[in-house]
Amino acid sequence: MVEEKHHSEHLILKEIAELLNKETKVNEVLPSVLKKLLQVTGMETGWIFLVDEKGHYELAAKENLPPALSSQDCSLMCKGDCWCLDRYNDGRLEKATNIIECKRIEDAIEHNWGETQGMTHHASVPLRAGSEKFGVLNVGSRNKTHFHADELDLLESIAFQIGTALKRMKLIQKEQDIALTEERNRLARDLHDSVNQILFSLSLTASGGREMSDHPEVKETFSYIQDLAQEALTEMRALIWQLRPQGLENGVVSALCSYGNMLGLKVKTEVKGVLSLPGRVEEAVWRIGQEALANCKKHSQQTEVKIQFKSDKNVFIMSIEDSGCGFYYDKNQELPSLGLKSMKERTEAIKGTFDIKSKPGKGTKIKIKVPI
Repeated sequence: MVEEKHHSEHLILKEIAELLNKETKVNEVLPSVLKKLLQVTGMETGWIFLVDEKGHYELAAKENLPPALSSQDCSLMCKGDCWCLDRYNDGRLEKATNIIECKRIEDAIEHNWGETQGMTHHASVPLRAGSEKFGVLNVGSRNKTHFHADELDLLESIAFQIGTALKRMKLIQKEQDIALTEERNRLARDLHDSVNQILFSLSLTASGGREMSDHPEVKETFSYIQDLAQEALTEMRALIWQLRPQGLENGVVSALCSYGNMLGLKVKTEVKGVLSLPGRVEEAVWRIGQEALANCKKHSQQTEVKIQFKSDKNVFIMSIEDSGCGFYYDKNQELPSLGLKSMKERTEAIKGTFDIKSKPGKGTKIKIKVPI
């Protein structure tokens, strides 16, 4: 009997491991592995919280949640505190544990938020690899108020597998980010050493040709060529900046000011709060700001732009505003340009919100709000 039990547990861990090894993206692997976990263990309900270094959490996967927890797009699961997260954040949740009662379900019953389908308790297991923690795995079933030691041991083994896979994916993503940065730097160097120099030479040649000629039409042609070369040179320098954000080591405020000045804009900044952004957020904010400043240069018909930065412990806000020609914008319609769509996509990729206000003759204001 004991051998059959060990054999069954071995098969469960093998199936979970095979599934984890197939996937490389967190948002794809966690729902799949949670579904498989419930199938092979006979549990009914499960959910996974991913928790960052500051204690902020997100509902990364869910399966068969009762209506009380899944109603209103799982809003009850996506906000507020609970006992399993409290224990995780203060270090008390170190291994698979019986949660005596689920606070979220208690709240749902108290406020009559929906049917709980007989579920009152769950087991909580930290997702970890070595000393690094990633979140919490919760599983439960209707009318199940206690998990035996062997059930908790199995859940802990599965959670360790998941934690190890999350660490592997994190390392892979870091390697990909490094490789992408190196490739951007290589392209920036190549553009600077080749195309940038050619355009500079073309501008000088056109200037010399204009000075050497006495024919008005020839002079005009050389002036036109020089203007085109200068415009292309400015565009190329902007592209090189986008590939390799020089000055970002001094912070996103300094980098955007320098970029705006390079475009020929007068940038006024206002900073409220201490800006200490996670690397991924700072990179996205930098790219969004670049696109917004480039749009100001191309379309606003103004040379002044105002950037406001505001930060507190939970939220970062950046707004970029010009008093230029503006345009008609209806928020119920699709964004009118690829640049605006790109800014919106970058903002949403870091779980932020993107807002734009513009009217003909009234200028344009772009605002992003990002949780940090």
